[in-house]
Amino acid sequence: MNESVLTPDVEGGVASRAPLAGHARKGLVLAALGIVFGDIGTSPLYALQTVFSIDDGAVQPTEGDVYGVISLMFWSITLIVSTKYVGVVMRADNEGEGGVMALAALARRLYAGRGRSTTWLLLIGIVGVALFYGDSVITPAISVLSAVEGLEIAAPALSHVVLPIAVVILTLLFAAQRFGTGRVGRLFGPVTAVWLAALALGGLGQVVQHVEVLQGLSPTWAVLFVVDHPGVAFVAIGAVVLVITGAEALYADMGHFGRRPIMRAWFAFVFPALVLNYLGQAALVLHVPGATDSPFFLLYPHWARIPMVVLATAATVIASQAVISGAFSLSRQAMQLGLLPPLTVKQTSEEESGQIYLPGVNAVLFVGVLVLMLSFRSSERLATAYGVSVTGALVVDTVLLLIVARVLWHWQPWKLALAAVGFGAVELVFLAGNLSKVAHGGWLPLLIAALVFTVMTTWRRGREIVSANRRRMEGSMADFVEDARRHGKSRVRGVAVFPHPSKETAPLALRANTQHNHVLHDTVIIVSMASANVPHVPPAERLTVDDLGYADDGIQHVSVRLGFADEPDLPAALRQARDEGLLDPPGVDLDGASYFLSRGSIRRTAAPGMAPWRKTLFIGLAKGAANPAAYFNLPPDSTVTMGSDVEV
Repeated sequence: MNESVLTPDVEGGVASRAPLAGHARKGLVLAALGIVFGDIGTSPLYALQTVFSIDDGAVQPTEGDVYGVISLMFWSITLIVSTKYVGVVMRADNEGEGGVMALAALARRLYAGRGRSTTWLLLIGIVGVALFYGDSVITPAISVLSAVEGLEIAAPALSHVVLPIAVVILTLLFAAQRFGTGRVGRLFGPVTAVWLAALALGGLGQVVQHVEVLQGLSPTWAVLFVVDHPGVAFVAIGAVVLVITGAEALYADMGHFGRRPIMRAWFAFVFPALVLNYLGQAALVLHVPGATDSPFFLLYPHWARIPMVVLATAATVIASQAVISGAFSLSRQAMQLGLLPPLTVKQTSEEESGQIYLPGVNAVLFVGVLVLMLSFRSSERLATAYGVSVTGALVVDTVLLLIVARVLWHWQPWKLALAAVGFGAVELVFLAGNLSKVAHGGWLPLLIAALVFTVMTTWRRGREIVSANRRRMEGSMADFVEDARRHGKSRVRGVAVFPHPSKETAPLALRANTQHNHVLHDTVIIVSMASANVPHVPPAERLTVDDLGYADDGIQHVSVRLGFADEPDLPAALRQARDEGLLDPPGVDLDGASYFLSRGSIRRTAAPGMAPWRKTLFIGLAKGAANPAAYFNLPPDSTVTMGSDVEV
């Protein structure tokens, strides 16, 4: 376990950050198309088809049912995506960053000074994160499989190879993660633009032939559908929600592109393309018998179906890549906030700090996706498992939004109530409709979310107990400094760096070095790296140096304050402190510094604080944690590990 990973400074102040440069550039709109809209942009592959497959055809290809479903889809997209996320939620950024983790951090920051515990806000955020991981496993499986299933329409003789092809594609995708996605990412925008154009053209052809399908955009059809068939409508809602899968990506990826490029891309390209395609599928279902089996691919002439399978596969690979990258980013943020053990993080780009690769997370996702695909074997069956995690995440975002809006925008009670009913009530209906699918596969994302929630809360609680026990073992830092001055410890040349959670206690490695070797280095630097409650902290505001009471004893403490999206590079932080003249002596040679990690085994005891099974889980997580030297980017040849056993 990385004993020197620090408890995040979740109550810290706010670091100002300049707006991201170039938000207005047109290139950002194209880039946003590929990264932000991959998931929601591929929903037409399976959304309408799933509606007509539920309960062995409970929804019929009649005018009332088709227009009712299309109306529900259109107004769901309009209310949840266009109004809630683009219009409201994206205004609640945390120093430019979005996503459930950033929203929970913003809520904690806003309520931190009100004299109440904000732990419950963090727990809400953890629920949202846990649901996202469930979505991260299902999205690649259902997206790629639904695209390759187009072969069943374009080339029925190849139907038997659909599943193997999907498995190969996803295997190659996960294997390619270690090489980074920078170069491939440059193609995401243009490919997605072509995909959206194909969506629009495919739907437009049917809409032009059957203009009457436009009446499905009227909300009256949705109302009539619900009133005439309340039971069928309730079940159908569980599939209708598939049209808004990926809605949270608009908010989560805001830090990469800014609100305006995402908003422009949505209203100018994505929204119109989706609406046209769904209308075209509806017209096809009404006028072509049997079209409910695959309304998407039947939109296109026979000669275009193979190319559409290829294009759809490329689009779903992009959607899967966006989800995988999001899981990597979210995992690093969770590590920074002390919700996950330190994991190996590899930077795959020298220019873009957000391009990272986490081997452990990649492996878990890959195994989960393969098990899912081989178990369900078709996108139609997978759709029964989809939706629960999506709707749950929507509800979590709404709850956090209302909490934030009350303080950030000073919303009056009537406005909060209006948002709660307009967004929350609709999403709760979506969630209820999907809960009816729990016994038929919906249990899977709930199980994944429960496992992630258990891991995060167990790690957080275990770290609290271990940190408290360590502090008792370490003793006061002030007493250590006084003792070193009184007894005149022998000094040896060089610089010794001790990563440590705070300046209040002495690092175990420092005590072990003086007690067993009876020496101190000429320059002793204790470094505390803490995560603030904001995504990024400007370099000028990251460092604080304390001489710990004496300027001439060679012992000093450096506090490094990072945002939860910043990389914890300890040597880089020390070089910055030296270059700014904060270290003593000035110009100290850090190239030859030795790094001492306080790392000892964790022993389980019968002490209260956590259930025995959670202690076992915590110890297992600690053993699987990444090497602290790698986590802090320490040079392996200059790093020494020392310490004592700690109880939990």
